[in-house]
Amino acid sequence: MASSNPRSYPSLNPAELGVLGEGGPLYVRLQRLIRAAIDQDRLVAGAALPSERDMSDAYRLSRVTVRKALDDLVDAGVLVRRPGSGTFVAADAPRTERVEKSFSTLSSFSEDMIARDRVPDSRWLSRGTGSATPEEALYLDLSPGTPVHRFRRLRLADGMPMAVESSSVPGFSLASCDTVGASLYEALNRTGHRPVRALQRLRAETAGESRARLLEVDLAHAGLLIERRAFLADGRPVEFTRSFYRGDAYDMVAELGG
Repeated sequence: MASSNPRSYPSLNPAELGVLGEGGPLYVRLQRLIRAAIDQDRLVAGAALPSERDMSDAYRLSRVTVRKALDDLVDAGVLVRRPGSGTFVAADAPRTERVEKSFSTLSSFSEDMIARDRVPDSRWLSRGTGSATPEEALYLDLSPGTPVHRFRRLRLADGMPMAVESSSVPGFSLASCDTVGASLYEALNRTGHRPVRALQRLRAETAGESRARLLEVDLAHAGLLIERRAFLADGRPVEFTRSFYRGDAYDMVAELGG
């Protein structure tokens, strides 16, 4: 088995692969962690992984769980086993497919993922109804004290964390915050309040502690922060959303005309 001695193999120290993260079975979370290390070139083609025992100790997982995670990655062509030597990153290991997010169409996360044959999912971080904050009143053109529904979610595709999303919509747009299931836009569409146009602002920003933990990336990971202010056909603002997307999984695309 390959050694995980940090002085001999500093990039292979299990602790440097990152934290195991949350969401899904333990073996799937370990697989995501290894895939992320490969996508970010922290594990390069031909690099040896720590031994199953070292990974089991580092992440407090059973050997069976570690072996299941590695077996699946071997079957997927991400890793290769060499009898008597250990487990290595395959020379042609497939990387996580990047998603193209169009700036020229107004669509939801779920719609974007379905259009690319990926399975969208969400994990609720918080949701509730309260009085509009000064910022929400400004962006949604509301009077102080007006009811606002708020939603904060971790967005996933094929089980992989992709974005942290925080949305606010005016109280008139939904009967209750509990009416939102998989898609906010689907809920707004049912009440006749789906936006028809939006203004979006994009900037690069580091993940920071909270978002890095949720997205299973480094603290200094450069992501894409998108602020969206969306409007109804009559011009009323109906949505204010801040989304932080993984920089290693998204390309922003806009079609321009002359």
